[in-house]
Amino acid sequence: MVTTTSRLLAPLAALAALACCWPAAAAEWRVTPTLRLREGYSDNLALAPPARARAEFSSEIAPGLAVQAQGPRLRLTLDYSLQRLDYSRSPSRLNHQLAAVGHAEPLTDWLFVDGQASISQQNVSAFGPQQSDPAQFGGNSSTVRSISLSPYLKHHFRGLADAELRHTYQASGSGALLRGRSQQTALRLVGERRAGGWNWEAALNRRRDDGAGPAPVAMRDATLTLRLALLPRLSWFASAGWEGSDYQALEGAPGGRHWSSGLSWTPSSRGSVAASVGRRYFGNTYSLDVQQQMRHLFLGLSYSEDITTSQQQFQRLPPAELGNFLYQLWAGRIPDPLLRIQVINAFLRYAQLQGPNAGNVNYFSHNYFLQKQWNLSALHAMPKSTLALGLSGTRRDAQTRSAIDSPLLGPGELGQQERTRQTGLHAGWAWRMSARNNLNVNAGYAIATALDTGRRDRSGTLALGLSRQLRPKLGASVDLRHSWHSSNAGGGYRENGAAAALSILF
Repeated sequence: MVTTTSRLLAPLAALAALACCWPAAAAEWRVTPTLRLREGYSDNLALAPPARARAEFSSEIAPGLAVQAQGPRLRLTLDYSLQRLDYSRSPSRLNHQLAAVGHAEPLTDWLFVDGQASISQQNVSAFGPQQSDPAQFGGNSSTVRSISLSPYLKHHFRGLADAELRHTYQASGSGALLRGRSQQTALRLVGERRAGGWNWEAALNRRRDDGAGPAPVAMRDATLTLRLALLPRLSWFASAGWEGSDYQALEGAPGGRHWSSGLSWTPSSRGSVAASVGRRYFGNTYSLDVQQQMRHLFLGLSYSEDITTSQQQFQRLPPAELGNFLYQLWAGRIPDPLLRIQVINAFLRYAQLQGPNAGNVNYFSHNYFLQKQWNLSALHAMPKSTLALGLSGTRRDAQTRSAIDSPLLGPGELGQQERTRQTGLHAGWAWRMSARNNLNVNAGYAIATALDTGRRDRSGTLALGLSRQLRPKLGASVDLRHSWHSSNAGGGYRENGAAAALSILF
């Protein structure tokens, strides 16, 4: 019991540090206890092949807590629930769900603190059964806990530069399956714009990863960037530097000189385009970031390449395009910032709209990967309906030997995740039928390919949900879902489920 409790409290440490800062007293706090009751039925909750599929009922009770704090020197959002699942033919389960992000400013214009904590159920592998509902249990998911605490000094030196010195501690893991922690120190200087429209930026980074492999890994980087305004809204930038790592790479030393150059264009306050080409020790690199926001429409297109790990990806904040766009779009309709955030979070929760990375699995691995990722997303929001579309692709190439994953995978699966390609498509539509009734439809399709073994898995989901606000603090919902999976390695399944739920605010 002590171990379970400590694992639960650990992800809260980062946010507790923010809440204990003395500026918290000046913030406006809203603490809302919640309770969710849900009854469900599925013809294949275990996501088993047709010959072994069996029908089963499930019951869920999930008490929770929603916290919002907004002040001049503190911002905090926290959603936590303790989910107990009971089954008619299978053992009970207990899940924790946590999503928390915070920012504090203990010393005005000098000292800042960022924090993040999460507990969620994640698919272990991109191959095999893919869990799409918390009640499912296909043997390919595990609880992942992560924390991040980042104090930093930031100040503007008039006539010289903006300076930021940041230290970041991160930890993530899933019991004995995957554990890792890292510490990073970064210094960043951004010079003031000079006559002629140019400025400079210098960055020094040192990172140490521990627990992600047989030995700690150190990573270092030094970069100098110059920017020059060619036109009022068009800029050219170029960077050069040196980087080095000491992980055991498959080919050559993982380090050396690097450079990049590109253009940045901001045609308006609502649109931007940035593109670059460059060279690093693993080859040529390219990047692209396009964003366009209109009155009711948000469009985004991005491409990036970098060396990363599963643990680093767990620390990334979820895609915020949907929430950010709605926050600005609904400013006139809901002037109160705290109330607006709560309404948006509730809307995204019942609508189950997802970000552009939906369908791409951050599978468990101790490897260092070269990850190439692109995303295309669109969000169209009207007063009574919201449509979200996302198309994404991710390719990972292992930079270290697959034997490092022997504690995670069986002997026949070690080469399966060395080189993978994933493609995902998601579409979601939410319709506000009336002041109390809402309808949402979601569909997703994903393909995962092991480039070395030729294995290809396909997964699909289709969900329909209807919710009604019975009273100001009481809501009801009914949802239907269909999920399927196929693979040229066998193990395909189909699942149909239905559930009814009550959500209570206190």
